Amino acid sequence: MLKTKKEIVYIILAGIFITNAITAELIGGKLIQIGPFVLSMGILPWPIVFITTDLINEYFGKQGVKRLSYITAGLIAYCFVILFFSMKIPEAKGISPVSNAEFTAVFGQSNLIIVGSILAFLVAQFLDVTLFSYFKRKTGEKMIWLRSTGSTVISQLIDSFIVGGIAFYLPGIWNTQQYIEFSLTGYTFKLIIAICLTPLIYFGHFLIETYIHNNEKPIVND
Repeated sequence: MLKTKKEIVYIILAGIFITNAITAELIGGKLIQIGPFVLSMGILPWPIVFITTDLINEYFGKQGVKRLSYITAGLIAYCFVILFFSMKIPEAKGISPVSNAEFTAVFGQSNLIIVGSILAFLVAQFLDVTLFSYFKRKTGEKMIWLRSTGSTVISQLIDSFIVGGIAFYLPGIWNTQQYIEFSLTGYTFKLIIAICLTPLIYFGHFLIETYIHNNEKPIVND
């Protein structure tokens, strides 16, 4: 099987992307407090998703990101289907270290949260890839930070409000003030983390460029 170095880069980035996206969904039910702010633990892996999205867009374009986003959304849905059946199967009484009640408390997210997460993920990804491509057309190969951060600023604002709106505002769990406050708080922290990780975009570019252009020969697997 013949594989180019660029194809291998895509596989690696796709693996990082999918792993962090699914992990964020699984740990998102845990809330943490930073000072007066309450946040979902899911804010930890999402900045890595942003970075890999931008790197994939840089080297493989819109279609590379869109294709991977559809696959990841499908895998997230599949993951929740497996969790659903796992919660329906009773534990081995007196043997299992985790009871069904404990398992369900951790993984038993509501259907609206699942729908909101997947929808927000797809909308944010497609908006991000569109904005990234727009900024790249305007700046060429310069100002990587602008297309990376600029696309994240807008796409994650939409993402934060879609998740909170579908999962908590529509069913009446949050009132309007709580909805706005929690959405803006989550967005602000995700944005700060993404900006702080901007140097990783440049480091990722360096690693990929070095790998791809170092002895550019296809890799042959027997």
